[in-house]
Amino acid sequence: MVKKRISRGKFDKLQKLSNDHGIIAALAIDQRGSMKRMMEAAAQQAGKNYNIEMVYEFKELVSQVLTNHVSGILLDEELGFKGIKSKAKQTGLILSYEKTGYDVKTVGRFPELLPNESLHRLLSKGADAAKVLVYYNPNDKAEINDVKHAFLERLGAEGLAADIPLFVEIVTYDDAIPDTKSVAFAKEKPQLVIDSMREFSKEKYHIDVIKTEVPVNFDYVEGYTADGVAPLYTKEEAAKYFASANKAVDRPFIYLSAGVSAETFRNELTFAGESHTKYNGILGGRATWLQGVQVYAQKGRDGLIEWLNTQGKQNITELNDILNEGATPWYDWYGGLDNIEVFDKDIMK
Repeated sequence: MVKKRISRGKFDKLQKLSNDHGIIAALAIDQRGSMKRMMEAAAQQAGKNYNIEMVYEFKELVSQVLTNHVSGILLDEELGFKGIKSKAKQTGLILSYEKTGYDVKTVGRFPELLPNESLHRLLSKGADAAKVLVYYNPNDKAEINDVKHAFLERLGAEGLAADIPLFVEIVTYDDAIPDTKSVAFAKEKPQLVIDSMREFSKEKYHIDVIKTEVPVNFDYVEGYTADGVAPLYTKEEAAKYFASANKAVDRPFIYLSAGVSAETFRNELTFAGESHTKYNGILGGRATWLQGVQVYAQKGRDGLIEWLNTQGKQNITELNDILNEGATPWYDWYGGLDNIEVFDKDIMK
């Protein structure tokens, strides 16, 4: 195998974001608009008055406690600035680089970067990687996807110049099927996910880690459906979709939890490992800490700390055990550490 050349900045930071097995076992809590809504709803249910300080403190405490058990954490500066300061020193930091959401009045769900940020600025704030979320439908109009392709080409070039790893999160959609939990969308999802992963594996984007959905809606997989729900995929069919997604890429990829329950996320990851998927870790979000939102609203700071040190820690530990059993090191895509040539940018010819 031809040696893979990786700049020192990218290599060292990918290692910082990985555990001792080379697996990216990371926590995601960069939600912004949705986090405000979750906390406000939880406060109302608990009979409390909501204020934005609750969100700041929640992120601070989640980071403070749970980063002792993960290799990295994804945070935003807008609401997670206290979490950035409170994270464990040895834990890698991924910072969000995109504006939250998209313009609902414009067709296309176009991505947009934070206007007062750059990758050099994120580096100066201690980031070990930058994350950008892109909503993508490979079947969308060519003029829509062309804008997104150009956007990611520019982003990739900036990442090369700044020498920082880029994590690109792909969230698939179809405007004709707004309910992403429906059977109709579940039928489309494998093709949407696989084709998206194939597109963004192209070298022109210079994406270091693809953050992807699992290629099926696990609620419709045989053996995992709720009572009375007819399965849409057999286990064999689901395994083939996982395998096809794996074959579509040529670089590290990790799974996002996409708001599923902790149990469902564990099932997805276990299934991925059993399907011999060469995934390299996770950026797990709500599946890890969502229950803590209501605990915090009801019991405050001390109640949340207790929950994080017990149930929250258990959620992380169970995921880490699954990752160490079924995930593979990020550098296996390049033939292992011995097949990687690390170069310093200042001496690059």
